[in-house]
Amino acid sequence: MRAFFNVGAAWKLRAEEQRALLGWPAESTFFKYKAGNVSALPYDMLMRISLVLGIYKDLHILYPEPDLADRWVGLPNNNPVFGGAPALTLMIEAGIEGLYQVRRLLDGRRGGWN
Repeated sequence: MRAFFNVGAAWKLRAEEQRALLGWPAESTFFKYKAGNVSALPYDMLMRISLVLGIYKDLHILYPEPDLADRWVGLPNNNPVFGGAPALTLMIEAGIEGLYQVRRLLDGRRGGWN
């Protein structure tokens, strides 16, 4: 969870955006996690965290300028997958499938799923 929250801070995500990426845990649960009170996490949430971390890694490989890598998810994108919206919009609105789509796109750009 700490890594997820570090990515959320790097991407300058609001709490609601972070909750959306995690699959909408209850607000009280989210803030418990944020405070470091974490027990066993549901499989779906673990998958979402894994995808977010992979997206973060891909972006920092593709864009050596850390500021651009971190801003990328919030920038308008002309790739047909995003329809002019930021990648974050797809990741939130399409749920885990949106996270998979962004991860596959970035993995393809950098040359594979590693």
